[in-house]
Amino acid sequence: MAGRHYTAASTTFKPRSPALLFLLAFLALTLLFYISSSSFPSPHSTRHGISSRNPNSDIDYSFVASLEKFLTKSPRYATAGEDTVSGTTSVEDARKLDDSIWKNQNQRLYDEAFYLAFSPLKVYVYEMPSKFTYDLLWLFHNTYRETSNLTSNGSPVHRLIEQHSIDYWLWADLIAPESERLLKNVVRVHKQEEADLFYIPFFTTISFFLMEKQQCKALYREALKWVMDQPAWNRSEGRDHILPVHHPWSFKSVRKFMKKAIWLLPDMDSTGNWYKPGQVYLEKDLILPYVANVDLCDAKCLSASKRTTLLFFRGRLKRNAGGKIRAKLVELLHGADGISIDEGTAGEGGKAAAQGGMRKSIFCLNPAGDTPSSARLFDAIVSGCIPIIVSDELELPFEGILDYRKIALFVSSSEALQPGWLLSFLKSVSAAQIKEMQANLAEYARHFLYSHPAQPLGPEDLVWRMMAGKLVNIKLHTWRSQRVVKGSRSVCTCECRPNVTSPGPLS
Repeated sequence: MAGRHYTAASTTFKPRSPALLFLLAFLALTLLFYISSSSFPSPHSTRHGISSRNPNSDIDYSFVASLEKFLTKSPRYATAGEDTVSGTTSVEDARKLDDSIWKNQNQRLYDEAFYLAFSPLKVYVYEMPSKFTYDLLWLFHNTYRETSNLTSNGSPVHRLIEQHSIDYWLWADLIAPESERLLKNVVRVHKQEEADLFYIPFFTTISFFLMEKQQCKALYREALKWVMDQPAWNRSEGRDHILPVHHPWSFKSVRKFMKKAIWLLPDMDSTGNWYKPGQVYLEKDLILPYVANVDLCDAKCLSASKRTTLLFFRGRLKRNAGGKIRAKLVELLHGADGISIDEGTAGEGGKAAAQGGMRKSIFCLNPAGDTPSSARLFDAIVSGCIPIIVSDELELPFEGILDYRKIALFVSSSEALQPGWLLSFLKSVSAAQIKEMQANLAEYARHFLYSHPAQPLGPEDLVWRMMAGKLVNIKLHTWRSQRVVKGSRSVCTCECRPNVTSPGPLS
């Protein structure tokens, strides 16, 4: 025979033929490629939409629909974890935990070749009493049909809660069975000494909007005490704790006591209206996108869209702080050809009007509101409408990963308010640049679609990629704070203040 083989009788290894070995290697590589391509979908396979938005898929992009399933199969009342503390802890408890964490991390440093560089984040999720978690989700679930419930400025309360429901999406993914999760860059651990970070699953926005004012403040104080009683909090003073406070009013009465924690925010208003100086900054905190109010304009939608309107805006025209620019812009643009400006809120009728208008428009105006950001930006992105951002102090989500200059145009407030300037600027954008930016929007849309289960390259995934970039600095400040002499160099911050935006040169 041309090839030789191994037999039990000879007890000698006989090499197979080179052709057979090559065939086996080729089959192994093909199998490996198939497995990896199935687990991590190629961006080119979803270039003009999200392939997983198949009507037959089990993925939920709707907060209400996902919550319905979540509450149906989840226990209504959570029990405390094995090392979660229900009472006040001592300095000794924090010291013992610190020793355990050091031993665990030291072992990982020497055992794992790429520790911190490529290791998945290990997150401990506190199992807080149900009044902070499940009870609040049930409160929303049992009342969300009451759409007549409005805020003082006319916005539907439950719609606002959906816009800021990032706390639900992150928590639902973290506590899901590992066999059902798709994200591999973060894992939940059940022992505090194994954790890189600690997640606080308190639904601060739901409690703010749906509870009576004094009752809400009392719950905030209880949550604050519960967290600050934990040894892990006392060990780091909260530096490695993640606190979702995505609505600027949420947790406002007590959050000053947790200013060293990592806050998950919609933006970083620097006027002092929402956040006090020293409470929020880019080095410590993380900007997350709002949950879009409108549906994704997928590949079929994008190809069918006839964008005949030059610039579209729909929303409240009278706002406070930086949002006062809205009324001035409307006055300048009123009556101009190709401009569509309507006043309205985010109710069901408002959603349909905004979705229809954005899908018919080339550009979507995104001025500042009461805060520098609004959900309108992310509505525009998933609608394939190029955002025109007029918000000088805006900070954007995942900007360490995403380049917003490729999907949006930034205009300073001073230039936008010059008569005729904005209209001339928009008309000067070339057809080639518009086409390129629209293609980039189709690519980027996936990064702003919260879902369950959370998808690779979705916003939940990018949260943990950004967190991984902060981890070394978090550990630096935690350990440094434990050894500096009090009153010497104990204050150490790197506050990255918002920059004033200006339009870049047209390409």
